[in-house]
Amino acid sequence: MNDNDQQLPATCHADTVALYLYWREKCRGRRMPSRADLDPVEIPVRLLPGIMLVDVVPDERRFVYRLVGTGEVEVRGNDPTGRSVAEGFFGFSLEDALSCYTRVVETRAPFLDAEPFVATNGRYVSEETIFLPLSEDGANVNMILVFARCSRARPSVEFPEVIRRGPPADAAA
Repeated sequence: MNDNDQQLPATCHADTVALYLYWREKCRGRRMPSRADLDPVEIPVRLLPGIMLVDVVPDERRFVYRLVGTGEVEVRGNDPTGRSVAEGFFGFSLEDALSCYTRVVETRAPFLDAEPFVATNGRYVSEETIFLPLSEDGANVNMILVFARCSRARPSVEFPEVIRRGPPADAAA
């Protein structure tokens, strides 16, 4: 048991729970594991396309995409690897995206963002995203393991409230 043992909501997708349990196992009594503790061979193959590693850097960029899974690249329509989160974020707003990463760094604890939204291409729904801290020194977060659970969108059927949250059709004009 460690300080970061959390109960995920019963509504959490099994894939999100699986990655959280893997991360928790790698803690081995510590507050958070290091990147070196993670072995992609041990992670279920079905999860790998939705995984990202984001570096926490000590300059104005703050968070930089180190690795972005192929599924996440497909959903986004681009590969933000090497870019800052500010340049390549994927979410409701830059402020929302940065607040998720900042929260994990400040609390040194996992964070589940379970707020669904439709990708800008309209073809995918991001159902939930979990942010898991990693630390080389056991005290400070220097990397964040992120997993986004996305699915093909049928927003009018599965997520009608998401459509209403988007900007009005005439807003782009």
